[in-house]
Amino acid sequence: MRSFSNRKSLRASFYLLLAITAFFMAGTSPVKARQKKAADTVSASGVEFTSIPTAADSLAARKKLQNDQAKSKQTTKAVAASVEKPKSLWEIFIAGLVGGFTAILMPCIYPLLPLTVSFFTKKSGSKSKGILQSLIYGASIIVIYVSLGLLISIIFGSDALNALATNGVFNLFFFLLLVVFGMSFLGAFEITLPSSLANKLDANADKGGLTGIFFMASTLVVVSFSCTGPIIGTLLVDAASKGNRLGPAIGMFGFSLSLALPFTAFALFPSAMKSLPKSGGWLNSVKVILGFLELAFALKFLSNVDLAYHWNWFDREIFLSLWIAIGLLMGLYLIGRIKFSHDSDVAYLSVPRTFIAIIVFAFVIYMIPGLWGAPLKSISAFLPPIATQDFDLSKTPDGPAAADVKQSSIKVRKYAENYTRIKTRGLDAWYDYDQALQASKELHKPILIDFTGFNCVNCRKMEANVWSDPQVFSRLKNDFILLQLVVDDKAELKPEEQFKSDYSGRKITNLGAKWSDLEASRFNANSQPLYVMLDSDGKLLTAKDGKEIAPSPADYDISSYLKFLDSGIDAYHSKL
Repeated sequence: MRSFSNRKSLRASFYLLLAITAFFMAGTSPVKARQKKAADTVSASGVEFTSIPTAADSLAARKKLQNDQAKSKQTTKAVAASVEKPKSLWEIFIAGLVGGFTAILMPCIYPLLPLTVSFFTKKSGSKSKGILQSLIYGASIIVIYVSLGLLISIIFGSDALNALATNGVFNLFFFLLLVVFGMSFLGAFEITLPSSLANKLDANADKGGLTGIFFMASTLVVVSFSCTGPIIGTLLVDAASKGNRLGPAIGMFGFSLSLALPFTAFALFPSAMKSLPKSGGWLNSVKVILGFLELAFALKFLSNVDLAYHWNWFDREIFLSLWIAIGLLMGLYLIGRIKFSHDSDVAYLSVPRTFIAIIVFAFVIYMIPGLWGAPLKSISAFLPPIATQDFDLSKTPDGPAAADVKQSSIKVRKYAENYTRIKTRGLDAWYDYDQALQASKELHKPILIDFTGFNCVNCRKMEANVWSDPQVFSRLKNDFILLQLVVDDKAELKPEEQFKSDYSGRKITNLGAKWSDLEASRFNANSQPLYVMLDSDGKLLTAKDGKEIAPSPADYDISSYLKFLDSGIDAYHSKL
């Protein structure tokens, strides 16, 4: 197996669509953090916070909120049961699965398939023994990678993993890390582990028996790290930043399973090896395309920190311009118009390469109108909110002021200046719980709490695809006091507004943590978006059957979401 260290540098052009799928599966899968406690605040030295002028909460309001929490304690379990939809681990697993299959097509691994299969089928002595050894080899690969995922979970813990999603230092670190991964795949350098480690493992692999097979698998992991490292890093970054404690381990299980499967399957059916495409220059193209995708994925982390810390310099059109530029370079690379130092000339375009180039150029053309304000609904969840766009031809002048603005005695909405970049056009939302209660009493409208976030992919998807429906939009504008509570806002609370949470026992020092604590303590949930309908006293609305209307998570079925809103409107007016 020492031939691992003698592999050649190879070039690209086949099965690239799988690589593109890997990016969108691994890089953009929305995974909601669910845990019993609200996320703690994390300080970020060197990061500037925008100060927000706020008035101190009154003692009476604080007592009222505590009373509301006590009254709702009996129903939180039922509410949480209706909200939780544990799909995130499956999403992480599938992302890992696709990432592993993509890694198989890398030049560090693909040429090793026939060598490894040949070892088990010819040198094991018998077919049954070769099959057994290949199964142990595959299981060893899974054990190694799952152990890595578990190590990440143990080091960080669930609370820290949840905090990664919005912490400025970590988001900047992830951005830089993925840029480094992208540069590595583009050929600037190789990320490798020490050669001495590979040599030691290779030497132990000659011992034979179960120990030798395990060290063979370890050797594969080490010598292929220059190709698999960026994929593994991306998967771990994505899984860890979602706040699910088992996420990294599940992601690594999916990755290792798909990586081990071909080695085991071809050992069982060695004749199938003949149907595989021969190793060649197309393998390197997989790396290059993944390099472009890593760079595109990195921009999402930079956008996250820009929104959460109110830097206000990474607008939607800048994000789109960079994605368009990356897409153009990717397309030109596919048709052979540009190449890197380790590439050879593309003599002709293969059919797979042509089809992938068509998809890439079509995607670029689709994004271009977004520079002038086109909604781009299919990718709107991954872009900065459209309110961040300066040049928007689709923007229409605001209509007459909403009725609640004219009639409410509240003239200045707290925190409103903090959310102009995520404001939904045409909706006049409130951003403070106590003000929303007062407005509800004055205007005789129910409250719809939208627990949302700057970095919430599902929130942007709901706003773009569901809230834009005329019927839904009309109800939100005319029939509710829309209260948007942003749980990842890092703006500092004034010293007199800071408090120790009765729910988590932690000191709440920023605005987002305040609303996150409210969501966790009253509704036993920590996922976004979460839509809660309350009466003017801050109580859950009660339907005609006497049951409280449970909060709703993201619901992309417009008719279903309309029924949810209408049930709240009917319940509120039946009490008047």
